[in-house]
Amino acid sequence: MAILEASDGVNLFVERFDPETETSGVPIIFSCAYSTTHVHWHSQVKALVNAGHRVGLWDYRGHGLSEAPEDPDRYSMEQVVSDLGRMMDWLAPNESCVLGGLSFGGLASLHLTRTSPERVRGLVLADTGPGFKKAEAAAQWKQTSERTSNFIMERGFEAFVTGKAAPTCIGRRPELPAAQAASEAVVAQSQVGVANFGRRVSGLAPSVIDDLADMTPPALVLVGEDDKAYLRAAEVMASKLPNSRYEVVADAGHIVNIEQTDLFNSLVLDFLSGL
Repeated sequence: MAILEASDGVNLFVERFDPETETSGVPIIFSCAYSTTHVHWHSQVKALVNAGHRVGLWDYRGHGLSEAPEDPDRYSMEQVVSDLGRMMDWLAPNESCVLGGLSFGGLASLHLTRTSPERVRGLVLADTGPGFKKAEAAAQWKQTSERTSNFIMERGFEAFVTGKAAPTCIGRRPELPAAQAASEAVVAQSQVGVANFGRRVSGLAPSVIDDLADMTPPALVLVGEDDKAYLRAAEVMASKLPNSRYEVVADAGHIVNIEQTDLFNSLVLDFLSGL
């Protein structure tokens, strides 16, 4: 684990896991859902590293163990894409990477692919979508993000991970050790940082739906069969990406990589072997 300085001086928490021997494995970076942390991806590390892949995890600004500026102007989608680029430089200098992302993490990965396609070797897009193109839908999402930010500020993360948000934050199986670890990491976060991120980044994130047809890296599009909010978005996204594979994961909701860890890891490993 290490601290990486962003272009504007904000300190970002980063973590890397390397195979014990020299291999030709693929470097992959996982980006988390809004309000969650790098801990959500720990269940993927062992399987991928054992298969010879280099794995990078990180926390967005305002999240997890990264710095959480109080100034809302330090948060923007452009800055998050820049932060992800710094993470790529740190994990795999002079190499292209596979970008894996859940929910907002998938959208952030798509934004970087739109601006720097030559840096992306592949995409793993889990329970995510390309953003809202219609003004009315975008406005509704902004309002939802504002309500979520207000809840976090007023009620705190303990109420967040045990209330209605739990299934989309730590998954539908809170008894799992991975879910418990994820929950503890969420609760330890800065309320101000995550709220700022929700209001200035995830709530305002521009759509990339019109850019999908030009994104040529191979893409694995995964969605839990019970994640009703993202089923249609994942299907549309997979149909527009020119080199995609679409998988619906049975008996899984939004946090598919924790709820169905073994199947998720198997699908990702199969995808990476094809690269």
